[in-house]
Amino acid sequence: MSVRCKAAVLRTVGAPRPYAKSLPLSIEEIELAPPRPLELLVRIAGAGLCHSDLSVINGDRARPVPIALGHEGAGEVVEVGPAIDDVRPGDHVVFQFSASCGRCRRCVEGRPQVCERAHRAKLEGGLMAGGSRITAVNGERIGHHSGVSCMAEYAVVDRGSVVVIDKSMPLAKAALFGCAVMTGVGAVVNTARVRAGDSVAIVGLGGVGLNGVMGARLAGAQTIIAIDLEPSKLAIAREIGATHTICARDADCIERVRDLTHGGVDYAFELGGAIDAMRIAYGIVQYGGSVVVAGLPPANATFSFVQADLVGQEKSIRGSYMGSCAPVRDIPRFIRLYQEGRLPVDRLIDGYIGFEGLNEGFDKLQDVKVVRQILAPGGS
Repeated sequence: MSVRCKAAVLRTVGAPRPYAKSLPLSIEEIELAPPRPLELLVRIAGAGLCHSDLSVINGDRARPVPIALGHEGAGEVVEVGPAIDDVRPGDHVVFQFSASCGRCRRCVEGRPQVCERAHRAKLEGGLMAGGSRITAVNGERIGHHSGVSCMAEYAVVDRGSVVVIDKSMPLAKAALFGCAVMTGVGAVVNTARVRAGDSVAIVGLGGVGLNGVMGARLAGAQTIIAIDLEPSKLAIAREIGATHTICARDADCIERVRDLTHGGVDYAFELGGAIDAMRIAYGIVQYGGSVVVAGLPPANATFSFVQADLVGQEKSIRGSYMGSCAPVRDIPRFIRLYQEGRLPVDRLIDGYIGFEGLNEGFDKLQDVKVVRQILAPGGS
């Protein structure tokens, strides 16, 4: 069925701050076309405000506009396409922002998070079957954000964009497992495969970075050094597993890490999406160690390094997209860890907001006043 509902639509990129006044996100009535055979209609329970959304609003990562924003969310299935037989109305699902086709080269390699077909669809603001299912009430095409667009009351998405979860998990809170948890925890346990006794540094303590701290604790890292500009983030990191915290503003930040670890850490994770954070991460990894990068900087940002180190010191730099996760495997297991008390994601949630608070919410995110706010379209 087609549905009319409210959604947060971005029409102008790079609006001036504060967003509470310039209102880059307009709350509009949209129309969703019925799901095609391999698509679903989902009622949204919660959508996280993430720096990846902010990077679209401020223009750091270009996307075609108008676009209905939101990529980290969860909800309840309302309708399924006729070709879907493994998801039913009433199922609770978490979105994952890289649907997989199961047939391209990367999917066949066992790397569904970098599905080639999904990547092309995302760049075009569409779904994998082609085109958008979102229109304004006047018929204007509106793009999908990462195939999800969950800052809305409802969303039409590809079957590959959802993972069914147990109904015992609070649904609005489950939103975080579709991006922050997958990306941060996954970078540690999947991409780097940190082992018990390793030394780890997490540079950048947003929602993803703090999940990286929790992932390092889960993996059994002996030394977990958390690095950020903000004292409040360092305090949270200490509560959830960091053994040491260092302010990135300190002139001797790199030297202190190297002294603490007798030459550097085994794994340095750049999870803040900033080139200064990348410089720190590269500077604190030891002989034979690895830098793992999951933060998304502005699209034209560049980083340089002494190339001889990669050979002479056998260092490595590796990208991690979506925590190298297989979402159908990892989202349920991360939720189980949360339910066992081993992934305290509650500590990262600053509150629940309505549509009227979205623009101000992104001001708070930009000003580093919050870790994660969750849009609850139907009320928290």
